[in-house]
Amino acid sequence: MNLNRISEPVRTELKEFENQFADVLKTRVALIDLITKYILRQKGKKIRPILVLLSAKLCGEINRRTYIAANLVELLHTATLIHDDVVDDAKTRRGIASVNAVWKNKASVLIGDYLLSKGLLLSLENNEYDFLQLTSEAVKRMSEGELLQIQKARNFDATEETYFRVISDKTASLIKTCCKLGALSTAKDKTDIDRLGSFGENIGISFQLRDDILDYTGRKKLLGKSTGNDLKEKKFTLPLIVALRNAPKKKSAGIMKLIKSDRTKKFDEVYEFVVEFGGVDYALKKADEYSSAAKTALNDFKSSDVKDAMIGFVEFVSRRDY
Repeated sequence: MNLNRISEPVRTELKEFENQFADVLKTRVALIDLITKYILRQKGKKIRPILVLLSAKLCGEINRRTYIAANLVELLHTATLIHDDVVDDAKTRRGIASVNAVWKNKASVLIGDYLLSKGLLLSLENNEYDFLQLTSEAVKRMSEGELLQIQKARNFDATEETYFRVISDKTASLIKTCCKLGALSTAKDKTDIDRLGSFGENIGISFQLRDDILDYTGRKKLLGKSTGNDLKEKKFTLPLIVALRNAPKKKSAGIMKLIKSDRTKKFDEVYEFVVEFGGVDYALKKADEYSSAAKTALNDFKSSDVKDAMIGFVEFVSRRDY
């Protein structure tokens, strides 16, 4: 199932969201308006607002609060992407030049801050204090996850336990927030909100696992980036962590020495090592476990096209090759 089919039950509402988001970004400050219009050209998959809308519709009728939630998470997500591109010195985003490549780092950091503040004000101006608390917790977790990953990359001492803590915080926390915000905007039963929070956490972890697997197995034309980016940045993701754990100590020591070296053409050797010692297979198995847990979280919701779409999203994550 592709994203167009997944979003079909909320197609009309998604179009309304897109119109509202463009309005939210409008400003009388010329440079900000220029940059935000450029951001809108970087058409993303809209996964997070789609999850807000589907979660809301699964629990009730989409309403004004739902659109506030969808705009809030998209502002937050866009801000984090811009900041990430600055941190990673990325030159492209979604097929076109990144904001920092066009306007340099200073303007990029400031526009990211601006978008984040717009999201906070959107909550406050509409008295959505529950929304504000959930998104603030997500920002905190995302920052903690990124910083923990940086620490482990510097120390070369990542473990499976710290890896899952990192991806739960830096990726799954926002996807969980999308699902909880959507449910919170329409649900009458707190249990439904908790179920969708569990769905979001589990599918978010599976999503990041797949991304990290694809960094070893993906193709450039699908990913839009070369494989081995995580290795270049000395990020210890699950396939590598497990292979280092499984391999003989001498072999692992040799790979660690290679990773620490400045050799630019080392990806093929590390890739063969990761495959040989079960890192990719193990990561795929864990991704399937989290996808299964996400589906289980939906069990108690009655059958509907919306529920089918959310199950379809799990299948999309499980099979994606980009």
